[in-house]
Amino acid sequence: MPIYEYESIEPGKGCKKCATRFEIIQAINEAPLSDCPNCGRKVKKVISRCRAAIIETSDEYVRTEKKITEYEKKGMWSHAAELADKHSEKSKDRGTKIRALENYKKAGYDLNLLEKHEKTNDN
Repeated sequence: MPIYEYESIEPGKGCKKCATRFEIIQAINEAPLSDCPNCGRKVKKVISRCRAAIIETSDEYVRTEKKITEYEKKGMWSHAAELADKHSEKSKDRGTKIRALENYKKAGYDLNLLEKHEKTNDN
């Protein structure tokens, strides 16, 4: 069922509920409210603001992801792993780091040795 927004016909007047905008769940075929369900003051339905999240991806990120995928399709696991590893360090993307580790494993690297190497580089 959709959520509709209402507010008092007289802005700033009304109870705590209708003095500002409030939401109510109603069936599509239900008539719009004309009175506040809390205090009975006259209310009107208002158009809701769109609250969409837009996530933009940089061109560099897209190019790098395509290159990693290309290496993976060709079975070039060490190339894919190295690129994903560098990319994950730069972007702080945990999913890409896991992908890098999976590709290192497919390339035949010992993940325990990689972990030890990484720890010595951190110091």
